[in-house]
Amino acid sequence: MDKYLDNSGCRLWTTACGEGTPFIFCNGGPGCDDYLGPVAEMLEDLCHVVRFEPRGCGRSDYDGNYDLSTTVADIEFIRAAYGFDKIIIGGHSAGTDVALAYTIQYPERVLGLIGLAGGRIVNDCDWSADYHEKLEKFGEDYGGKEFVADPGVNEQGNKSWQQYIKNPDLLANIRALMVPAIFINAADDIRPNWPTRQLAGLIPRGEYHEIEQARHFIWLTHANELKRLLRNAVENILLHPTTNNKETLC
Repeated sequence: MDKYLDNSGCRLWTTACGEGTPFIFCNGGPGCDDYLGPVAEMLEDLCHVVRFEPRGCGRSDYDGNYDLSTTVADIEFIRAAYGFDKIIIGGHSAGTDVALAYTIQYPERVLGLIGLAGGRIVNDCDWSADYHEKLEKFGEDYGGKEFVADPGVNEQGNKSWQQYIKNPDLLANIRALMVPAIFINAADDIRPNWPTRQLAGLIPRGEYHEIEQARHFIWLTHANELKRLLRNAVENILLHPTTNNKETLC
């Protein structure tokens, strides 16, 4: 069911499906409107999944405030507005980065973190060169989806993320996380996967899984494999809940 939430004069589009453990899902980009419905449906009997369009994307207001800290604050607002106490926070692609930043800022609200085809804390020239070379060579299949967003979302989102990962306390904050963190990546993604492996290894309860022959939008070609791993991730989070949430250092 679609639901608009007003956060201090900015309307945010949200939608929810399913029943069970609260799960908030973050789009990639930065600068993508909603496209994660097919993935949310994989969890309908396990989770109450909320999806949202960040400011400047799709049906949410275009107010020019598109930096990472604003998006993280909006997620916390959405959590409270839906009446959730604790949530599983998930993301696809760059949405995994947003989910990670939320987890670091609000560890006491997070049952677990799930990342799909994303998760990195580097601003690496080799990574970027590899990605652009493969993008030109192989292209990207969006499943016919055309994204609707203010171009400023991508610019501000990327710039604020690049500043965020320069925080001298970032690695210590990540290492202090006691939440389960499961990353599911695609073996044939044009984006190099080594940063996600690195991140999963840094988080004490991190796990890394990879689906062979899958590309970035995993569910378009490997829906069954993704569904199995995604449901396993949720079940593992619920079976092995967080034992301690440390305060962030920043």
